[in-house]
Amino acid sequence: MSDKPTSRKTAKKTVEAKPYHHGSLPHALLDAAEAVLRRDGIGALTLRSIAREAGVSHTAPQHHFGDTRGVLSELAALGNLRLAATMAEKAEGARGVNARRKGIARGYIAFALKNPDLMRLMLRNEMLDDERPALIESRRVAGRALAGVFGDVSEAPPGKSTFGRMPGAQAVTMTVAWAYVHGLAMLLINGRLKSLAASAEGIRSAEDLVDAAIEHAQISLGKLDTP
Repeated sequence: MSDKPTSRKTAKKTVEAKPYHHGSLPHALLDAAEAVLRRDGIGALTLRSIAREAGVSHTAPQHHFGDTRGVLSELAALGNLRLAATMAEKAEGARGVNARRKGIARGYIAFALKNPDLMRLMLRNEMLDDERPALIESRRVAGRALAGVFGDVSEAPPGKSTFGRMPGAQAVTMTVAWAYVHGLAMLLINGRLKSLAASAEGIRSAEDLVDAAIEHAQISLGKLDTP
C-alpha cells in the first residue's frame, strides 16, 4: 500500500476563454452585460460578472471600457438608441400631430415594458459617465425623437447638452408629456397598476390601463408668457 497521498482533482472549473475577433469582443461584452442585467439586476453588474458571462478573461472588460461605469455607460447608450428606434417605429405612419405624440408615448411604454432593468439603468446617472461620447450622442438621438413631435428641433450645441434651443412653451409642453409618459412607464414596470387595473371595469390588464391613459391624454402646444 502506497504511503503517497492520493492526488485529488479540484472541483473548481476554470472558464474556458471563447475566441472572439478583436472588433467583436466589445459587442460580446455588452451582450453579456445585458444578459447579467436581465437575469440578476443592476446590482450584479461588475467587470468580473460580465467577463464570466462572456466567457473571457476578467481583464477584457477593463481593457475595452476602462471600468464598470464605462461598460454601463455604453450599455445605457445602446438603450437610448433602442428607445429612440422604438418610439419612431410606433409613431411611423401616424396621421396628425396628436396621433404621432401618442405613438411616441406608446413607443416609450413598449420599450420600458420590454427592457425594465435597462430603462432603470439609463436613469441611474450616478452609475454612468456623462462624459462618455457614445452616451452623450445617444441621449441626443433619443431627445430628438421625443422633442420632434412638439415642434422644430435644432441641433444640440457642442458639449453634453441633450437638446438644442427651443421656445419656452415647447419645453414646458414636452416636460409635461415626458413626465406623464415616464410616470406611466415606471408605474407599469414596477407593478403598481395591477391592483387598480383589476378593479377597473372594462380593463383587462395594467397594460390596457396605461394604453387607455395615453389615449385619454390631450397635450397641446400652448403659449407661455415669459418675463
